[in-house]
Amino acid sequence: MQIHVVTQGDSLYSIASTYGTTMDALINANELDAPNQLVVGQALVIPIVGQFYFVQPGDSLYSIAARFGISYQELARINNIPVNSTLNVGLRLYIPPGSRPEIIANAYIEPIGDTVSQALENAARKHTPYLTYLAPFSYRVNRDGSLAAPPLNEFKEIADANNAYLMMVITTLEEGAFSAELGHIVVTVQEVQNRLLDNIVNTAQQVGFTDVHFDFEFLPPEDRDAYSSFLAKARERLSQEGLLMSTALAPKTSATQEGAWYEAHDYGAHGAVADFVVLMTYEWGYSGGPPMAVSPIDQVRRVVEYALTEMPANKILLGQNLYGYDWTLPYVPGGQYARAVSPQQAIALAREHNVPIQYDTTAQAPFFRYRDAEGRDHEVWFEDARSIQAKFDLIKELGLRGISYWKLGLAFPQNWLLLQDNFTISKRNNS
Repeated sequence: MQIHVVTQGDSLYSIASTYGTTMDALINANELDAPNQLVVGQALVIPIVGQFYFVQPGDSLYSIAARFGISYQELARINNIPVNSTLNVGLRLYIPPGSRPEIIANAYIEPIGDTVSQALENAARKHTPYLTYLAPFSYRVNRDGSLAAPPLNEFKEIADANNAYLMMVITTLEEGAFSAELGHIVVTVQEVQNRLLDNIVNTAQQVGFTDVHFDFEFLPPEDRDAYSSFLAKARERLSQEGLLMSTALAPKTSATQEGAWYEAHDYGAHGAVADFVVLMTYEWGYSGGPPMAVSPIDQVRRVVEYALTEMPANKILLGQNLYGYDWTLPYVPGGQYARAVSPQQAIALAREHNVPIQYDTTAQAPFFRYRDAEGRDHEVWFEDARSIQAKFDLIKELGLRGISYWKLGLAFPQNWLLLQDNFTISKRNNS
């Protein structure tokens, strides 16, 4: 795959001609709803095998080959040029595809209410071919250790049809929010724990879950050791039943990081007992906070590098958002919450208001500003092909186990094409 960023004067025809593809292929790959109205700064994925590289000032055949991990002799042969030739700036060179490491890919899916909407079920059908795990969110723990189940509808059948596993997500949500009081009961009361583990095992076996995933957030800091002990107990019980166990971890950068979200999550303890963990590396930019990238790569890297001091890389799934936010300015703490938008919606907003998309190279994230019909200023941060490729590059650089998406239901077609282009996804028939 190739990523092309739209510049002033670009048209779908000119872009297709540059890369030797068709306009229809570009429209289908990027799900373009207004192909004749491209936005300056919009990132498009070009559906080709391998990619093209356009020679820049100072490039040599050797430096380009080194950049893409092939020999300069092979690069010259593929492009039918002498190995000692001088490269003209702007010359198009073909770069063959490299090897694709195998990873785990998980995605949470969150039905709202008592049923699964048709749109959400369609999202599951569309994207489970790219997944190792489909994770309905969530089974909520009650104070007596019983479970309140989410609607599953056809999720099991969808997973089976796509050689994917079903992940059982267990949370301490009460009335839509994580409950510190409920979490404390679960990790400290043995009777509740025993009943909970019995219910988890019975449900997992009845439904066909493969992995049990604990997402206990905002636990009291003093329950850090109790939570770790509970996980060790759970792992022993679940492994006896042939079930894997994973956990979700708040995005910490040190063992001593303070804050209600962080203190009860012991990276070392989770890494020791879990089969794998999901680092929730998103929500730096969040609906109630000031405008900024949701998952800036510099901050994400800090979390991963700390995690690697506590556990091996092959236990880490990088958390990744499939959404962005539209903030109304000026930002006021406690004021109006930002509106969640999909990457496709963000591009449509930029097109509607005729503003270019900019790119923050430190955060590796796109953003733009616009003024609405009521004269209010807005700032939008979201994900695009460039920002997601930066995360894929980090996974490959650090040898991580895979990626976990929050959450299905928001359109981001470039992500799925690039995921398939960068990695081989572990499936039931090849794991």
